[in-house]
Amino acid sequence: CLTRNQSPMGLWSLLWRPETIQVKNLKSTRVSSQDLNSPSGKPVTELSVRSFIDMGFTDSQAEQIYESLSSVGGGVAKHVLPTLTALFVLGLNPSSAHKVLEKCPELYSVKETQLQQRISNLRKIGLVEGSLQRVVVHYPRILTVPLKRVKHVVMFLKEKCLFTSQQVTDIIRDCPAVVLEDLNQLEYKFQYVYFRMGIKQAEMVKCRLFRFSLDEVRCRHTFLERRGQYETPDKKGQTTIVNPKLDSVLNVDQDTFLTHVAQASAEEYDVFKRLVSREWREEELQQGRIEPDSDGDDDSDEDEDTGGKSGYGKKRKK
Repeated sequence: CLTRNQSPMGLWSLLWRPETIQVKNLKSTRVSSQDLNSPSGKPVTELSVRSFIDMGFTDSQAEQIYESLSSVGGGVAKHVLPTLTALFVLGLNPSSAHKVLEKCPELYSVKETQLQQRISNLRKIGLVEGSLQRVVVHYPRILTVPLKRVKHVVMFLKEKCLFTSQQVTDIIRDCPAVVLEDLNQLEYKFQYVYFRMGIKQAEMVKCRLFRFSLDEVRCRHTFLERRGQYETPDKKGQTTIVNPKLDSVLNVDQDTFLTHVAQASAEEYDVFKRLVSREWREEELQQGRIEPDSDGDDDSDEDEDTGGKSGYGKKRKK
């Protein structure tokens, strides 16, 4: 059995046996499942606060888990123990397992075989011990994503974006939410950074590009570009100025970006963001990518604009 003083990996040695598990106060739901042993050596046949405490959770954690089960209903009861076991066998301690379930209660309804397959696939992608556990704790939703979807994203990054296998591993490790990103947006973001900004794959991975939305990337890059502080490299990869590194453009807070990179005021940047947001929206309307608003609120902030005097208007191609 697993107590608070034992390693979660001790679950490997737990005796499993088919039992009928009852979840109290969940409409007396009884489902067939496997179960964990309590410290007394008796099988856990009933999901209660006491049973969760016996697994190694603190009193407050056990109460929170039990309450969350009450809120999602009795239909998930059959997956509770297999889910907890999968997390413990993965190497998470009760505190980390509680954090995972608190962030992503959807895991209660994932089948045991699906969890095992998804964890196994993450290992195949290249996530080693330590990295795998950190990814699951940081972004537990990755275990709710269908296997085919994750494999599709991995192939997409390799074939469409030409990242190496190791680079894809690093992307999944550092930016796990990428597995749920729209692939059209993902491809556009990659092409924008690669062609417009002249950034190669290695630098994208190093600065964790896929943690940022396309709008965040475009906004900071375009601001620098229109101030003459960033140039698109020519066919030979050369520029007439030294472009700032992608890391210094994205991996800093706004104050640092404005002070040390753009050398501009917050007021200038705020005006620019309003103007460029409207500009991009007009482009999307022209391309038919979005529908026009029926309430006409597109001009609601026009009185805050400077009438184009800021100098951040779109540069027309000659």
